[in-house]
Amino acid sequence: MLNLANIIDQVGKDKGIDKHILIEALETAMLKAAEKRFGPNKVIEAHYQEEMGEIELFLFKDVVESVEDPDTQINLDGARELDPEAALGDSLGVKLDSKEFGRIDAQTAKQIIIQKVREAERNIIYNEYSSKRGEIVTGIVQRFEKGDIIVDLGRAEALLSKKEQVRREGYRQGERIRGVILDVKVEARGPQIILSRTHPAFIMKLFQMEVPEVYEGIVEIKGAAREPGERAKIAVVSHNSDVDPVGACVGVKGSRVQAVVQELKGEKIDIVHWSEDTAIYVKNTLSPAQISRVIVDDEEHAMEVIVPDDQLSLAIGKKGQNVRLAAKLTGWKIDIRTESESKGITEKLTPEEALRKEVQAAGEREDRERAAAASEIGETLGLTPELSTLLAAAGYVSADSLTHVTREELEKIEGLDEDGIGKVLDAVSARSEKGNA
Repeated sequence: MLNLANIIDQVGKDKGIDKHILIEALETAMLKAAEKRFGPNKVIEAHYQEEMGEIELFLFKDVVESVEDPDTQINLDGARELDPEAALGDSLGVKLDSKEFGRIDAQTAKQIIIQKVREAERNIIYNEYSSKRGEIVTGIVQRFEKGDIIVDLGRAEALLSKKEQVRREGYRQGERIRGVILDVKVEARGPQIILSRTHPAFIMKLFQMEVPEVYEGIVEIKGAAREPGERAKIAVVSHNSDVDPVGACVGVKGSRVQAVVQELKGEKIDIVHWSEDTAIYVKNTLSPAQISRVIVDDEEHAMEVIVPDDQLSLAIGKKGQNVRLAAKLTGWKIDIRTESESKGITEKLTPEEALRKEVQAAGEREDRERAAAASEIGETLGLTPELSTLLAAAGYVSADSLTHVTREELEKIEGLDEDGIGKVLDAVSARSEKGNA
């Protein structure tokens, strides 16, 4: 046989596989080939001899007085011809000549070795990337499959699915791309590495890479909320009184935050101070709007935020984006009301009148938000006012909120017929394809 020591060392280095795994694969392969050659009833063992660099095969037989099974037994006279010191009860090993193996046996051994090496490679890749969950990796766009992007990471391929891509971003084959590892799944063809560019963890890790204070733990990112490709908010706190967390993340002349914005292809980022006081925290997240006061309802986990009349549109944001992100970031339900609305409710009225006014104001506010949502949906997706109004009434606040809508969900909307469902799905699909073009 060929000297295997150099081959094992070389394959181990090239594939990053422990040589003991390769030796075990070779021993198993030779053993399977020997069993196929000499029969499954014989007791055969395979051992790697490192000094000689070869796999040795031994056929073992028990030394007995009377042979009943020639495959596993040998009489004393026959044993002493092989080993003069053999005695009854011994297990005698006879080295087999590996040159007797033919082409078919060699092919069997080769298949087993290839299988073992592949299994070892898969385990190495899984262990390597499963330990990197939540970390950012860089790869090359390899190919496209039904809107999904297959990314070459060097030693493995990763999947950036359509739903984990930012709608306004587009990539070409061979282009460099970054993503955060969401998960690593075990599949028949090998580990499946799942990437995302839309997850809040992506923006948090980008800041960790760009801001030394975040990397060192001096500044902590307490949370992040995103409408991918449009706008994001992150909440930061400093564990050193001499370090301003917002200033550290912004950087000199905005250099640090701009590096993150550039990676996110222009996504706007608000950096706000985190506070243990939830009312103050909510006020911070609604920046740059000025807040008059906050009324906290712990039971409903909701806050009523009162703003000057001229600050309402700023607090709500374009298409409700500012308040939505604030709610996502804080985890609180936020209801914004102007001082005029608040004053009208708190005037000296009977309880019944006050309740009626409050309900009326809430209804008017809801109608405004619903009308704004319907307008945005109709304008963005090119749908009729009737269809847009039905979708807004069902709770869809924007065209983005319909990105992953299913037929089953649309069928539950009262007043939306089959023709309308088809138009909505076609509009959403056309928008998605245009965004990935």
